[in-house]
Amino acid sequence: MKLVTYSVRGATSIGIVVGNRVIDLPASDASLPRTMREFLQAGPQALAKAKAIDVNNAPGWPLADVRLEAPVPNPEKFLAIGMNYVKHKQEALDAGMQVPNTQIWFNKQVSCVNGPFDPVHMPRASDKVDYEAELGVVIGRRCRHVSVEDAPSVVAGYVVVNDVSVRDWQLASPTMTLGKSFNTHGPFGPWIVTADEVPDPHNLHMRMLVNGEVRQEVNTGELIYNVWQQIAHLSTVMTLEPGDVLATGTPSGVGVALKPPQFRKVGDVMRVEIDGIGHIENRFA
Repeated sequence: MKLVTYSVRGATSIGIVVGNRVIDLPASDASLPRTMREFLQAGPQALAKAKAIDVNNAPGWPLADVRLEAPVPNPEKFLAIGMNYVKHKQEALDAGMQVPNTQIWFNKQVSCVNGPFDPVHMPRASDKVDYEAELGVVIGRRCRHVSVEDAPSVVAGYVVVNDVSVRDWQLASPTMTLGKSFNTHGPFGPWIVTADEVPDPHNLHMRMLVNGEVRQEVNTGELIYNVWQQIAHLSTVMTLEPGDVLATGTPSGVGVALKPPQFRKVGDVMRVEIDGIGHIENRFA
């Protein structure tokens, strides 16, 4: 299933995308929640009810008539891993960054969450803004101390993420958080493709296009730490909650590593595509 949070005629709800329609979940089954976090918290029973809906006779809207919001507009946590592709790690080293031999995690503060097709704001504080195409993982159940072997069981599904980064603010702090957390700099979506429809998250083709030009392109099989290892590592430290978003790393080709570096400007359009999941597209405003 493709799970969405959407707005239409001044109201926001959740639904599933079937063809070119959005089927409203709570309107189809009054026992289902109206928010994505509550839906994920309801677990397998809610998913089963959603799958059982007669989509041919269910209330909904043409997909073209709705605004797709971030699938989880209010995640409790939005976490991202740095330098998790070999070539990107090397370009970071070439740029003089310190790169330890362990998983490098940072927060994207949740106020950065943005819709899959909404504008991304160029900040007043910097002109060194960059893109990062990433596969995103949405956690499906509350969990702690998850083994690598059990990690697939806690995943609700997958999204497309652009980890927009303000490089001078990022490099000014060892935690990187401020440079990763400007408002609107966390677009993701366009929907959550449920885990049962992604047989192998480590065999997905991903690309970033800037103004129509391919800047990043990779297969997710090239991750240094795979999705299961990432979940095991994080859940050693903290409880992961339904709706938490994990950005799994960006490949080489980021603007800061080009010679000379190339940063974004107002009017630029970033489009991230992941085969089997979909695409997001955001213009700088």
